[in-house]
Amino acid sequence: MKENKIQANCYQWYNNNYCLKHHNPRGVMFSVPNELAGTNKIAMMQAKAMGLVSGVSDTIIILPNGNIIFCEFKDATGKQSDKQKEFQEIVTNLNHEYILIRNEEEFKNAILSRIGNREK
Repeated sequence: MKENKIQANCYQWYNNNYCLKHHNPRGVMFSVPNELAGTNKIAMMQAKAMGLVSGVSDTIIILPNGNIIFCEFKDATGKQSDKQKEFQEIVTNLNHEYILIRNEEEFKNAILSRIGNREK
């Protein structure tokens, strides 16, 4: 399965189970679409001026318990770039979690192990 499909499926599962108005407390998961800035030179320059940072994780997840996870999605054979590894090191040195996810089951297990099962 492609990385973007894994990410989309994981987002949908997390959003449906932890982020809706009736969830109390609510979590948040959002993407950091750095790849969109690379569509042309002007967009790239504008994005950098506005804070684009190479290597930032695909998503940032704020769990209902307040913990923050930086989550990178890769397919079965995908490898982190040097910039992604550097970002992971920065994040973990600041005592935040960074997870590398390769499939939906891995994602669900990572979330459930950190906050428990509230799936409906």
